[in-house]
Amino acid sequence: MTKLVINADDFGYSKGVNLGILEAYKHGVVSSTTMMVNMPGAAHAAALALAHPGLGVGIHLVLDCGYPVHPNVPSLVDETGRFYKMEEMLEKAKLTDIEKELNAQVEQFFKYGLSPTHLDGHHHVHGKEMVYPIVEKLARNYKLPIRKVSADDSHPSNQLLQTTETFLYEFYGNTLTPTSLIDLVVKSTSFETAEIMCHPAYIDEEVLTGSSYNVQRARELLILTNPEVKQMIEDNHIELVTYKNVFK
Repeated sequence: MTKLVINADDFGYSKGVNLGILEAYKHGVVSSTTMMVNMPGAAHAAALALAHPGLGVGIHLVLDCGYPVHPNVPSLVDETGRFYKMEEMLEKAKLTDIEKELNAQVEQFFKYGLSPTHLDGHHHVHGKEMVYPIVEKLARNYKLPIRKVSADDSHPSNQLLQTTETFLYEFYGNTLTPTSLIDLVVKSTSFETAEIMCHPAYIDEEVLTGSSYNVQRARELLILTNPEVKQMIEDNHIELVTYKNVFK
């Protein structure tokens, strides 16, 4: 039987995102989410997580969206104090600042009274060459699994850390349908453990003006709560789990 994590990224981005993820968990096929502790909706997300302990909640490490948690990471931010976009961040960031910020984000997560299921990264920053060693250190220190970084068996993440056998990132974009999700679920059955990434949300002002991936999130929510998708998962005896269920 395949153990499948369907993880909703960006928990904490805004109330609309948080409530959309909760809807996809309560009435759909989302089993897990990862939280951006640096974003305005983080406290609201944490309260929802505490009220719904069955939802797995990990940490969505962020270096290119919003503002940092740590008060002094000058190489990561522009003149307004916001994080640089990814490309500029990777050019300008100092490793000491990255480490300070990611440690601060993990500590902030614990301050909410939550226990993380795993680590991943906004825009897959956890797998970037200069960032990964710091994330590996965090994962080992806190004994946490991470979202799969590489399909290469020799990559250190596959040697040293707990991760699913496969990571399916293709549920993203402008042309999603229930069939496209079902096709990914079918693909996951070739593995004992798998993760599918998604980004459901209700659209609020923060999402509409702050994210280039906005109305697509509402479409994702519709598909993730489609009864046919849920029925297909049940019919194929696929177990929807969190990272804690995969790595006990």
